[in-house]
Amino acid sequence: MNRPLLCVHGHFYQPPREDPWTGRIPIEAGAEPYPNFNAKITAECYRPNAELGNFARVSFDLGPTLASWLEREAPDVYRSIQRQARSELPAAGNAMAQAYSHRILPLANRRDKVTQVRWGIADFVHRFGYTPRGMWLPETAVDVETLEVLVENDLEFTILAPWQAAIPDVDVRRPYRVQLAGGRSIVVFFYDAGLSDGISFNPDATVDATAFARCRLTQGSDSGEWDTWIDEAPPLTLIATDGECYGHHQPDRQHFLHALLYGEASRAGLDVTFLSGYLDRYGATIDAQLAPATSWSCSHGVCRWSTGCACTEGDSSWKAVAFQALTALTAELDSAYERAAGGLLRDPWEARNEYIAVLLDQISSDDFISRHAMRPLDEEDRQAALDLLKAQLYGQRMHTSCGFFWDDLARLEMRNNLAYAAQAIRCIERASGARLETRFSDDLRHARSERTGRTGDEVLAAALS
Repeated sequence: MNRPLLCVHGHFYQPPREDPWTGRIPIEAGAEPYPNFNAKITAECYRPNAELGNFARVSFDLGPTLASWLEREAPDVYRSIQRQARSELPAAGNAMAQAYSHRILPLANRRDKVTQVRWGIADFVHRFGYTPRGMWLPETAVDVETLEVLVENDLEFTILAPWQAAIPDVDVRRPYRVQLAGGRSIVVFFYDAGLSDGISFNPDATVDATAFARCRLTQGSDSGEWDTWIDEAPPLTLIATDGECYGHHQPDRQHFLHALLYGEASRAGLDVTFLSGYLDRYGATIDAQLAPATSWSCSHGVCRWSTGCACTEGDSSWKAVAFQALTALTAELDSAYERAAGGLLRDPWEARNEYIAVLLDQISSDDFISRHAMRPLDEEDRQAALDLLKAQLYGQRMHTSCGFFWDDLARLEMRNNLAYAAQAIRCIERASGARLETRFSDDLRHARSERTGRTGDEVLAAALS
């Protein structure tokens, strides 16, 4: 009989730290002796985990903003992670894609969901050389439409928290199949919340890999729970955490992870596996429904990134104002884009979906415009088409979840989101003449930083100056 299985997933991601106007990361206080937190976390986490070979034994996703920084600033670490993404499972790989700019997908319209998923897939294929079978959803935020978009783009599975299921007492030892419209379905793996939270938030839990494997991983084995195999499939323990737990949030825990996956789990009676390999061998045989619009880090669904809630300290009412302002700006940007691009590009929205090829330097911007133009364009029209596409890029970046995750409007993350919004406004004005700044500024006026007293329109004005 097959032994019980263990899969550890690491979500490796950093928000865009570059100044949206200069493209350079400023010196960041608190990262000393490193110039910024990307460099600090690389030294404490990404490099040691790569050197230990941990990426070969975990399921993982590597966020596009982090991957592009590693490719540029730590190429040896980047190449090592690339190699390890399919070193032990060549046919299927052990890495997952991530929705492109870490946007909360249930809060996006369907067209933006499609772009986020397609850009995330393209980024993954560019970096790892094979088609992803699963996608990590930012903050595991999900709704049915998001799953429909995943399936439409040939993705087979994702990972969610157990409380995101609509059924009570979900059995996290097995995957479930969620039925979708048109007879389609997608597999959901629910992670073990107790073990995942223990690794993430209890440093004492990860001091000793031997004790963790024998005392925590095998809970239930003595009572006979593991003796009940499900449809001939052994029970699966899935642990999902931020990858930065292993060496950054918790110093030296890369050694815990290495010991667990390269020895102690096996000695405790579990075999290490990956989710695509599990699906190939056992599949998913039972159905589940999901609760509407949920995530792993907000007990109020997705309010942390929209209306505000008690998941962040202090007065979070600014979030509702900023979210509504950005949502209204998206509608105006899209309308102006569609009007202006309609006379330049054969299919403006398909051009946007394929624009990722320019971002990945797979094609020059001039060749890209020539490929998508509905007619030969003069230099002025070519520049207008590029500005329109850049406005759409910045329109995606202004919704990065990190801007809403924290407790204050004046933090760097939301300042960057508003700077991206300012760039989108400038690009769309150059390309189409549409002037969107005044309304957006007025919409932000009632958002206020509890820490600094600055209002949203003031933060925007600083970004535009």
